Amino acid sequence: MRISTQSFFQRNLSGMGSLQEQLLRVQQKLGTGTKFLTPSEDPVAAARTLRVGQSLAETAQYAASRARASQALSTEESALNAVTTVLQDVKVLIVQAGNGASTDADRATIAKSLESSFTQLLGIANSDDGNGQYLFAGFQSDRTPFALQADGSVQYRGDQGQRLMQVDVARQLSGADDGRSVFQSVQGGARHVTTADPANTGSGVLSAAATADGGDYTISFAGTPLQYTVSDGTTSATGTYQAGATIALGGLSLRLDGSPAAGDTFRVQPAADAGTDIFDAIRDVIAALRLPLVAGGAVAQAALRNALNTAHVKVTNSYDNVLTVRSSVGSRMAELDALDAAGAWRELTDRSYLSQLQDLDYASAISEFSLRQTNLQATQQTFARLQEIALFKYL
Repeated sequence: MRISTQSFFQRNLSGMGSLQEQLLRVQQKLGTGTKFLTPSEDPVAAARTLRVGQSLAETAQYAASRARASQALSTEESALNAVTTVLQDVKVLIVQAGNGASTDADRATIAKSLESSFTQLLGIANSDDGNGQYLFAGFQSDRTPFALQADGSVQYRGDQGQRLMQVDVARQLSGADDGRSVFQSVQGGARHVTTADPANTGSGVLSAAATADGGDYTISFAGTPLQYTVSDGTTSATGTYQAGATIALGGLSLRLDGSPAAGDTFRVQPAADAGTDIFDAIRDVIAALRLPLVAGGAVAQAALRNALNTAHVKVTNSYDNVLTVRSSVGSRMAELDALDAAGAWRELTDRSYLSQLQDLDYASAISEFSLRQTNLQATQQTFARLQEIALFKYL
């Protein structure tokens, strides 16, 4: 078969162009470090690579969310730690105020210290996260959650919304607690609160009550000799009053000291019904400490002791509530650590699989590059020799 010169050149140039293209592709793979340059080279591996890449992007997003949640919870935990310190100081001051040797001046000094604790507690309740967002405002994080009113009370202006963060595929986690749950709530198992009617004219002092149920009890006094009546709204019990004797009804057991007067009443309520605002509890005890006792005698002494007992129980209940919230924060932070560990393992697994799918085997690629380079050089040299063969050179 006869081959024309033009056909000879075209075939050889086409073959060398193909070899050059193959060599270039190997060079590009060596430069990028990937097994394939286009999805068409390995459609299955390309599809799997895309899915693994999406998984890695999601893992990175969840890790960023966990980092933000961890920062928010760390800030809240620091604030709650400060709250527990303040409430511990308040409890100590209340105990000090109950010292029978204290004078009106001593109690005024304690009241001043409690005012300082009140202001400090209000400042912590209105703390922010460093980015202008209030910690304890719920969804209303752009405005001060606790506002001091003209009468000295504190109003909560936030809500009870939870700012949830998507920290894993199927897990949303709150990065903060609302102020009402922290400063205006008690736990279900909180101690009952005993209160004396401000209009009492006797010197009776009610001790802390022990209850085995969640009842709401009223103790009233009447008659001569003095009789007491304990009622929970459905049942009641009566008896002759004796100072220091135990008064009981149903699940209630308490002791009353001093000399109540006819018409005096006391109340034993579940903590949730007796007022759960820690600011009100501190404000009430401050007001009680500012009242002089000299003119009031035994009646004023009893009123102060009852006020201190009530405040101590309320502050203790609030303190226990803050500890519970703080424990919840710690649990969430521990969960974030566990999710971080799981996320890191998932990322390591995905990256290992991704490497198997797309990372180039440099040893094989370099061998292929050398082979194709040698092949191209041999082809070029052969073509150069063949084009020199002509009959006229031998004539």
